Amino acid sequence: MSISKKLFNSFLEMKSIYSIAVIAMLLALRVVLGFFANATLPFFGNSVKLGAGFLPIAVTATIFGPFPAALVGALGDIVSFMIAPTGMYFPGFTINGFLTGLIYGFLFYKNNASLKNVIIAWFINALTVETFINAYWLYMLYSGGSGKTYMAYLITRFISEAIKCVPEIILIFAFGKLTKNINIPKLQKQRR
Repeated sequence: MSISKKLFNSFLEMKSIYSIAVIAMLLALRVVLGFFANATLPFFGNSVKLGAGFLPIAVTATIFGPFPAALVGALGDIVSFMIAPTGMYFPGFTINGFLTGLIYGFLFYKNNASLKNVIIAWFINALTVETFINAYWLYMLYSGGSGKTYMAYLITRFISEAIKCVPEIILIFAFGKLTKNINIPKLQKQRR
């Protein structure tokens, strides 16, 4: 299936009230997991954070496709900031959530979350969004007086992603297999 067809079909997934309700619950789960299901590993200088906020995005991508998953990723960041703001709002992390949803959606939707697809999607997301783009946002935000270069942030992001690699791939694969059997009722035409 082509990229444009996947995007269009995933947009049509949101025609059903049931689908919108499930997507809204996954968005709420993304916000809750973002707050409570995370930990910082102090022996890496507090730069490695393990969390589970990516799981609802991956589940949304598997069931509904790239468009709803991108919405869950982006809105999850915005709602999290609105509930518990830390500093100023920065739209770069919202863009990261949006891109993560698109990447997972294009590779999982209608393809089943096979181990091969999970590994490919995780590496594409880890290298582009979580490493290069995220390092750039951190460099923009925090390098003003610190003297840290973009390369320093990039190395930190590489280390973080290397540590999170195996657990995140296993979790996405396991939840992808679980969601394969979920059947969301589609909007059906009523006959009169």
